Amino acid sequence: MSNTDKTRTTVDIYGTQYVILGTESQNHVRHVASLVDKKMREIGSRNPLLDVNKLAVLTAVNAVNDYIKMKEQLERLQSELQKEKD
Repeated sequence: MSNTDKTRTTVDIYGTQYVILGTESQNHVRHVASLVDKKMREIGSRNPLLDVNKLAVLTAVNAVNDYIKMKEQLERLQSELQKEKD
């Protein structure tokens, strides 16, 4: 994939601007950035003494935890669906 296939999108996350380079649409990148910003603000409001690096790590841990839970739920649902088909 060449750089011409990629789109640059400037987003603001927790008061810092980032330029994201990727193949996803700008709307998708902005949506993802908005969710990250929202989660950082949520965690930061409950833990106001956290520095931004620790806040970012906690946000990543929360996001991966949510991802794993959803992936496990999807696998359970796919398994149940397969059992009904058999």
